Amino acid sequence: MESGIGEKLVFAINGERFELSTIEPSTTLLEFLRSQTCFKSAKLGCGEGGCGACVVLLSKYDPVLDQVEDFTISSCLTLLCSLNGCSITTSEGLGNSKDGFHPIHKRFTGFHASQCGFCTPGICMSLFSALRNSEKTPRPEPSPGFAKLTVSEAEKAIAGNLCRCTGYRSISDACKSFAADVDLEELGLNCFWRKGENRDVSRLPFYSHRDGICTFPEFLKREIKNKTLLNSKECSWYSPVSVEELQSLLGSEEADNWTRVKLVVGNTGMGYYKELDHYNKYIDLRHIPELSIIRRDSTGIDIGAAVSISNAILALKEESKHGPQSYKEVLFKKIADHMDKIASEYIRNTASLGGNLVMAQRSQFPSDIATILLAAGALVDLQIGTKSLKLTLEEFLESPPFDSITILLSVRIPFWEQIRNDSSKTQSRLLFESYRAAPRTLGNALPYLNAAFFAQVSNYKDCDGVILESLQLAFGAYETKHAIRARKVEEFLTGKLLSVGLLFEAIKLLQGIIVPDDNASHAAYRSSLAVSFLFDFLCPLVDNGDEIPNGGINGAINGFPIDAKVESTYDKLDNTIRPSLLSSAKQVVEVLRDYHPVGEPTTKTGAEIQASGEAVYVDDIPAPKDCLYGAFVNSTRPLARVKGITFKSSSIPDGVVGIITVKEIPKGGENIGARSIFGTEPLFADDFTRYAGQPIAFMVADTQKHANMAANCAVVEYDNENLEPPVLTVEEAVEKSSFFEVPPFLNPKNVGNFSKGMAEADHRILSAEIKLGSQYYFYMETQTALAVPDEDNCMIVYSASQCPENAQIVIAKCLGLPHHNVRVITRRVGGGFGGKAIKSLPVATACALAAHKLRRPVRIYLDRKTDMMMAGGRHPMKINYNVGFKSNGIITALHLDVLINAGISEDVSPVIPHNMIGPLKKYNWGALSVDMKVCKTNHSSKSAMRAPGEVQGSYIAEAVIEHVASTLSMEVDFVRDKNLHTFESLKVFYEGGSGEAFEYTLPSVMDRLASSSNFHQRFEVIRQFNCCNKWKKRGISRVPIVHDVMVRPTPGKVSLLNDGSVVVEVGGIELGQGLWTKVKQMAAFGLGQVLLDGNCSLLERVRVIQADTLSLVQGGFTAGSTTSESSCEAVRLCCNALVERLIPLKERLQEKMGTVSWDMLILQAHLEAVNLSASAYYVPDITSARYLNYGAAVSEVEIDLLTGATMILRTDIIYDCGQSLNPAVDLGQIEGAFVQGIGFFMLEEYLTNSDGLVVSDSTWTYKIPTIDTIPKQFNVEIWNSGHHQRRVLSSKASGEPPLLLAVSVHCATRAAIKEARKELLSWNGSDASHSTFQLEVPATMPVVKELCGLDNVERYLESLLSNQQKLNSSYE
Repeated sequence: MESGIGEKLVFAINGERFELSTIEPSTTLLEFLRSQTCFKSAKLGCGEGGCGACVVLLSKYDPVLDQVEDFTISSCLTLLCSLNGCSITTSEGLGNSKDGFHPIHKRFTGFHASQCGFCTPGICMSLFSALRNSEKTPRPEPSPGFAKLTVSEAEKAIAGNLCRCTGYRSISDACKSFAADVDLEELGLNCFWRKGENRDVSRLPFYSHRDGICTFPEFLKREIKNKTLLNSKECSWYSPVSVEELQSLLGSEEADNWTRVKLVVGNTGMGYYKELDHYNKYIDLRHIPELSIIRRDSTGIDIGAAVSISNAILALKEESKHGPQSYKEVLFKKIADHMDKIASEYIRNTASLGGNLVMAQRSQFPSDIATILLAAGALVDLQIGTKSLKLTLEEFLESPPFDSITILLSVRIPFWEQIRNDSSKTQSRLLFESYRAAPRTLGNALPYLNAAFFAQVSNYKDCDGVILESLQLAFGAYETKHAIRARKVEEFLTGKLLSVGLLFEAIKLLQGIIVPDDNASHAAYRSSLAVSFLFDFLCPLVDNGDEIPNGGINGAINGFPIDAKVESTYDKLDNTIRPSLLSSAKQVVEVLRDYHPVGEPTTKTGAEIQASGEAVYVDDIPAPKDCLYGAFVNSTRPLARVKGITFKSSSIPDGVVGIITVKEIPKGGENIGARSIFGTEPLFADDFTRYAGQPIAFMVADTQKHANMAANCAVVEYDNENLEPPVLTVEEAVEKSSFFEVPPFLNPKNVGNFSKGMAEADHRILSAEIKLGSQYYFYMETQTALAVPDEDNCMIVYSASQCPENAQIVIAKCLGLPHHNVRVITRRVGGGFGGKAIKSLPVATACALAAHKLRRPVRIYLDRKTDMMMAGGRHPMKINYNVGFKSNGIITALHLDVLINAGISEDVSPVIPHNMIGPLKKYNWGALSVDMKVCKTNHSSKSAMRAPGEVQGSYIAEAVIEHVASTLSMEVDFVRDKNLHTFESLKVFYEGGSGEAFEYTLPSVMDRLASSSNFHQRFEVIRQFNCCNKWKKRGISRVPIVHDVMVRPTPGKVSLLNDGSVVVEVGGIELGQGLWTKVKQMAAFGLGQVLLDGNCSLLERVRVIQADTLSLVQGGFTAGSTTSESSCEAVRLCCNALVERLIPLKERLQEKMGTVSWDMLILQAHLEAVNLSASAYYVPDITSARYLNYGAAVSEVEIDLLTGATMILRTDIIYDCGQSLNPAVDLGQIEGAFVQGIGFFMLEEYLTNSDGLVVSDSTWTYKIPTIDTIPKQFNVEIWNSGHHQRRVLSSKASGEPPLLLAVSVHCATRAAIKEARKELLSWNGSDASHSTFQLEVPATMPVVKELCGLDNVERYLESLLSNQQKLNSSYE
């Protein structure tokens, strides 16, 4: 064998050596980690490289330089065979419960930065990589405890990591605490220092880059000095070291039609195209010198096709530093900065420059790189067989798709020489700008359109203005085949003196060129972006005198003058203008010690093992012997006859053991997959499929990959003959009277006399319409279950469920077993938000049915696409309303007609009208009349999602208020104030639930918020800002909420063990909401009543254990925000019973011995046979079962009129938590809920096709908030509203109500759009109303831009031309 070549795969994980002689070459690192090692911290969140849950550190050693290179990778995409000679570090490798936790783990815990914890290990690794690499920079040594990292780098390090729970602010603080330039005073609530205490780094878990973590073990260094390449026929993996060797490998397969070859660098393309085909041969291109070069000469820079995007960025940034300030410096830095917004860092680290371009050329990938390099005049080197070919990038993209034997070798970016000034010119320079409009500013989102422009411009002595000497305009990613040059526009502009008229004509010409393909989404918006980008580039050059500006309109403050006084005033009021992503934020909490340790902001139970990756989720449970894996085969038709299932190929796919359908349900069992109090839903389609996405079969195979592949290979034969068309809209449901019945006790009651109220009104709005879409849960852990057959025809099921009791019932019914034969266990859930309640049941039931049939354990972990297809999500709605109101803004009557799309089965949909009405009644409508219908349609069943119905109801209230204000031309805040309840009107609208007068805190909350947020002062400053800025507008909004919650019965059990430790069981499930943490505190408080001296804290002696349906019955649902408090009360009742048993014993012992310790007391109680286990079932009485939550938020946004982009500058929240059981937990719930609400109102589009099949089915198409989309300044105050006798230790819920406050962002956006429309109409000279319009939910970039005017650039230029004509006429 040649030196340097090995046939065995050798690598290390957390310092442990692995050697493999055979491995399936398509195996990813994540598959190997999770199935073949004990390291489970890397999680499968999406399988696309889009969420960051699977991020690990990859380390490579260069024996020549004796250097280790460390960088993050997405382990779900990285092929294991590509890691020969490499070392992997996971979060367990940083630290763990056995060896001690890393400072990252400890600080994440102390800053309350982990909730469900599923995403936390990946985020920890992203931060660790940034810390590690910052130490390799030549920056000065930081103070002890800090790293060389900057605040900005710390935030950007985690920009590609998704978190659905926390809202990111706490995560950002934990990361920034390591930064050398951090101001510790600006960090938020944590356990390291309290308010008023000295904020010193010595209080933080100490960090040193000399932490003893060796990312590349010495034994591996020794081994790879002799061999680094893997060439293995056993693995079908080849690593050629020359182009000739590569050609030989490709040529040998060309004649063999049965061989499929895959060329590999980083394999990141799999995240987008999800190839499921089998390849016979994998060829690793990374070791071919011609493909890995970075070479510079006097005419340009060559970058090999296999060079990673991250290394290309570094090379370009390094090149930009060479020499004095020059065009090359600007060009390369701008190209590098744009590349930094492509994907995420852990993708850029392995994705190759050439791979990106090849995907653009072959597969129409919407590449940013292709566009920016096209404008820069890039060239490509190709090898086709023995022939070398050099093409311009434009020629390359326009060629027919190249086959696999065509090799892209390198890309050349030329240095452009600036034309020297001659005697006729006063100034000449080269300009380059690149643009992208995407839902996220820091990448990890494909653009709606991208563009890049290169120009040589000059001033001439004999003319006043700028002449375009040459021009290259590139546009891409607008759902056309590839990026293009707008050559007609280039030719039209070249050599001409730039003027408003010329720019206007160029834009009209451009509109005919940038035309998205048929069926492209947001086609008009994409075309308008092209216009906006060209305008932004050229407008500063128009009539600019002798100076040629550097940068577009939006380069500074709009390119338009802003009053210095306004800017100064604004800075004082709003500290948001900073180099970092997020500004300092205030968290105001009051810690009460009346019920110590209840009320303390203690850290979340299990947060450290969540961060290290040791916390066990369902998919982390080691696979039992002979375990099988399942995957659903889902319908793609909304209503059709199912004739049969076949496979795409004639043979059954590899590894398939069985196919479970409705026919496999045992005798005595039922076809049931889910149930609620309102009805059931079948597990499988029988003869008919009734919605797109409905499970038809359950494919069972030897691995999860084989099960997924088999399910994807399944072909369902349908027949629609003689079938009625499906019901796919609420309008069709009305036509066919397709409704679910709403029980009378859930039907909203009218308030007052609507007819009378309308008669008293001075103004009326009739038949106004609102449409609200759905929202997907996007829990980081998809639906998962493990079913294990047990003795005596029993079944043990581990399910990630919010209602194990319901899972037990459904599984038992399906299998035809008594309930005691089914045991469902749930330890923790990686995010739920309602989606792991009813929707988890068919997943667990299918596993149990397959396990029952095959008598082997069966597990499933849904891939993200299937999960999104089956989830159902939030209820879409159509609302019509009539409202009457006085001229002073007081509303006298409101009537609503609401059509709720429930989908195919009841699920929890009949409760939605009841849920909607509570938040809707937050204003005094005078009289309120509603007619709500729950529509049955051929869609997946919609289910409860965080604040189900409540968020829609609260939004409808604000939409009505906004409409009334715009009709009266009044400020919206004035109308809100006018219609806030007095306590007397509150009692009328919330009959029986209003509580006592002192509990109605909303007016006080609103007043305090106006003061603490400087609301009224900022309102005036924003008005001045908008007067001074044409292309950016700001808006501000203050919004209240009233949230009606119900407390449900909940069981609890507390047991005292011999050593004095405490075991607690509760009906509630730990979803990340801190339920276990509050329960621990309550147990410590309740039992602490025995030790009244307070010297002994029992908190660390308490363990809360998993839910088990055969151990603790009547667990019910964990939902509705109140399960934590009801579980706490159940535990308190248990503790009271135990204390009552222990006090007599304690008194006897004290008489004999004086002081009695806890351990002594419990030991003696065991000896005396005292019953040390107590159970309770908390049932709230009628006065405690219902109460109102209050809160308010002020949000300020800035919109970009050219792109429709929205930036949330600041949010201030005050939320009434009663007396918080744990302020840190409640703060996290408030922030997390609010950010999830931002997703609903601003970002998340859960779209289906015409058959109702979900098409927003991946991280590519569904965008939840990220750290760069949350408020730049995020201030939260938890209002302590005092003693509430009927609450659990005076506490109130925090899980769902704050989500409703995110409507403040939507309302502020509306206010900004109103100002934009006012500007737009002024350019037209129109007096039409600018304030009456409907802002859709979500208010995405295309929606905002359309309301600001898709043609606003054209209108602006027309107004300038019109003014010029008028001016010229006045001189004549």
